[in-house]
Amino acid sequence: MSFKRPGILRRVTLCMLLSSLAWAQSYPTKQVRFVVGFPAGGATDVVARAISQNLSEALGQPVVVDNRAGAASNIAAEIVATAPKDGHTIFMGTVSTAINPSLYKKLAYDAVKDFAAITQVTDTPFMFVVHPSLPAKSVKEFIAIAKSRPGQLNYGSAGNGSGGHLFTAMFGSMAGVSLVHVPYRGASFATTSVLAGETIFMFDNIVTTLPLARSGKLRALAVTTQKRSRTAPDIPTIAESGVPGYDANAWFGVFAPAGTPVTVINRLHSEIARIVNLPDIRDRFLALGAEPVGSTPEQFSAFYRKEVAKWAKVVKDSGAQID
Repeated sequence: MSFKRPGILRRVTLCMLLSSLAWAQSYPTKQVRFVVGFPAGGATDVVARAISQNLSEALGQPVVVDNRAGAASNIAAEIVATAPKDGHTIFMGTVSTAINPSLYKKLAYDAVKDFAAITQVTDTPFMFVVHPSLPAKSVKEFIAIAKSRPGQLNYGSAGNGSGGHLFTAMFGSMAGVSLVHVPYRGASFATTSVLAGETIFMFDNIVTTLPLARSGKLRALAVTTQKRSRTAPDIPTIAESGVPGYDANAWFGVFAPAGTPVTVINRLHSEIARIVNLPDIRDRFLALGAEPVGSTPEQFSAFYRKEVAKWAKVVKDSGAQID
């Protein structure tokens, strides 16, 4: 019977391939749930909604953005990590997704093994903004004020362990200043607090902070990346403003549960990457300060693993830990 096995294996492989192709052709068979780990109005939500309508049209099924805020997006991540592996539940990941594995002592999911990378959507700096009542007009002036008022300048973030939290903590450590963290349930709540003057400054995504800075509601001091933003080239980087070596970058990327058929992953990648590079979407992202990407699943997976390793070191050095 051994001489028949190669033929049997070929037939089995062919059947699996045809089944996979059939799955891809029929996908999706119902609405796609696009889970976002932060409240409506925040940068993550803005980017997700920018592509969801086009994705719905491309897939022929509704793509519904589902905001599940809390625990620096861990609630949303767990929902997707444990969802059926059929492509009908996807997740808009952020830099917080890469930070959380080393920040939280216990997670109900494995941040690397439980996700299948689809594509990186954008590459985005955070912006350092202050309430207009603070007299600082530059990073150096802010540092001088902070040193004269240790432990008195408070900042809001999307929650413990969020990008805004650790980006600011890293800044405080490198600049040698003591700052007070006020965590909120999402970036939109933190933004509301600084607009009201309840907190005095924040580090948050340029997608949502740039319009507020342009309108004069907040004052922009710097961006967090090594290079200036193409959208706001007049705003300096933190590194060139008195804190050499500072570099922190935000991003958005789409994941599915690990084990989702490769054909479905490829279909989603193809459509989302195409949407990200549509002229109107590109222009919208660039106007917001987000650089469109649209990388392959393999490229995004490699990038994500590097981010997890990078932030593990930052978290360890900062001593931050959440039970």
